[in-house]
Amino acid sequence: MTQFTRHYLLSLQYFTRISLPKKLADWVGWCPVMLRASTGHFPGVGLLIGTLVGLFTWALLLLLPATGLGALVAAALGTALSVRLTGALHEDGLADVADGLGGSDDRVRSLAIMKDSHVGAFGAVTVMLALLCKVALLGLLGDVSASLLVVALILAHVVSRTWPLLTIRLLKNVSDPARSKSKLMADQISPRALATGVLWFFSALALTVYAQVATNVIAIELSNADLLQALATALVASLLAWVWLTRWFSRRLGGFTGDCLGATQQVCELAFYLGLAVSL
Repeated sequence: MTQFTRHYLLSLQYFTRISLPKKLADWVGWCPVMLRASTGHFPGVGLLIGTLVGLFTWALLLLLPATGLGALVAAALGTALSVRLTGALHEDGLADVADGLGGSDDRVRSLAIMKDSHVGAFGAVTVMLALLCKVALLGLLGDVSASLLVVALILAHVVSRTWPLLTIRLLKNVSDPARSKSKLMADQISPRALATGVLWFFSALALTVYAQVATNVIAIELSNADLLQALATALVASLLAWVWLTRWFSRRLGGFTGDCLGATQQVCELAFYLGLAVSL
């Protein structure tokens, strides 16, 4: 359990802007083996981010007028909090992938563009549209039910951080070792680390479904069976988005980079919200 906690806190430091007290950070420590093992806690980091953003958005829905515009405002501010907590790490990856793959059909040139720190037209437009779609979908779900929005945020942040682990497992990292910040962490993932990520995934899903069935907190005209079907649709939509991205990265780049993992998280999160909204 001590090792599990240290790996989780190391992952939290890597993937978020949440700072640990110095004594706690010193206790966690760092080494290449720990860093690779902490990759499996990526979905666990998503559980924390989704819970914080979900509770924050839920509180805003209680304070704001009970209208569609109120839900939209809450969704926008909740999205701003998620960007602040992660330091726009995944949005940056999405922008780089859009610039690289949109700016050139040549593999080498695409990889070079993705390493450029400047954001081009493809990246700017893609991130803008992604945030716009995210706020709109969350506003729609919040207008249906505040509790449903919290459930969607928690599960989407966990699910969208699980698929990148499969990308690491199935594809090779084509980042430049001398310039990549993620090479050490995403170069490989052990079966144990992958199992840790899957454990986070199923734990979050089981706890969320159990809470709904036991308390019936989602105040909408849906039976438990209908809600489970809606969540299943959202999962399938997110999975299909991951399959499409994985095939695209494999065909265009011959593998993945750290930016590809961030883009995968963003697109799969959006697909989850879209699948849930459509199913309702």
